[in-house]
Amino acid sequence: MRLDQRGDSAHSGVMTGQQDDFSHLDRAGRATASVARNPRWTVNVVVCASIAVAWLLLAAMAIRGAEARISAPGDGLLRNLPQLPLPDFLERFFVLCLSPAPLDASIGPRALALILMWFLMAIAAMLPSAAPMIRTYCEIADTARIKGAPVVHPLVLVAGYLCAWLAASLLFAALTLAVHAGAASGGVFDPVLGVAGGLALLVAGLYQFSGLKEACLTKCRNPFSTLFSNWSAEIFRIFRLGFVQGIWCLGCCWALMLVMFAVGVMNVFWMALIGVFTLIEKQATGSLPTRLAGAILLVWAAVLLVVSL
Repeated sequence: MRLDQRGDSAHSGVMTGQQDDFSHLDRAGRATASVARNPRWTVNVVVCASIAVAWLLLAAMAIRGAEARISAPGDGLLRNLPQLPLPDFLERFFVLCLSPAPLDASIGPRALALILMWFLMAIAAMLPSAAPMIRTYCEIADTARIKGAPVVHPLVLVAGYLCAWLAASLLFAALTLAVHAGAASGGVFDPVLGVAGGLALLVAGLYQFSGLKEACLTKCRNPFSTLFSNWSAEIFRIFRLGFVQGIWCLGCCWALMLVMFAVGVMNVFWMALIGVFTLIEKQATGSLPTRLAGAILLVWAAVLLVVSL
């Protein structure tokens, strides 16, 4: 009788909250259970790892591109860095991206490579600036979880955000092909000097002063209201919410990405500078960083256009 009572008591203990006690598992099991129970930790690891891998791949590509270019900012430093051995498929990917013209008269593989390259650039330079949005979602999700409400994993939100930048990568890749199709000489990632580069800087500078830029920046700086008002326990709706936030981020930063056409698309130093600036711009409260960057870009565009014409 006492054994039965103890058995019933143990069973009821499991049913009333002891299911979170993983002490009976081995070390690997406890670690796995802890990860599954803590989505914030999981998303932080995945996002940081994605950013690190993107930067490593882009840096390796930039080192190989520096060997083929005549001159670009930072190339002297890049040429002195060691070229690590890479798998054949990565070497092929780099060749497709760095080649000034489609290989074997086929534009398809090179277009896909350029899409992937721009997507890696978005992950490396733009995903860090989405940290406030991801952190805000995790905080709301933690509150909902404590109340016992169902919660969609934060990685679904991140996936939606990155899909917006993947769509933008298609457009940037098409623009890259169009700009360099008519280039008489130079590689794809040499700076696009002259009128094309000046116009890219002019558009980027003017956009910094536009109302659309201000509206998108406001959405990026204050994700709580959007996330809270559109909260859902449905996977598709959270994915769409991440996609919408990605569109706002794209509306905030797309013009800055045009600067890469003036300095060299694979210029990792400018890419890092743009990434740091977008992070600062989204964390700031005033319009000074945005207006200052716009003024610098306009002066730069004017000088380049005058010299070219």
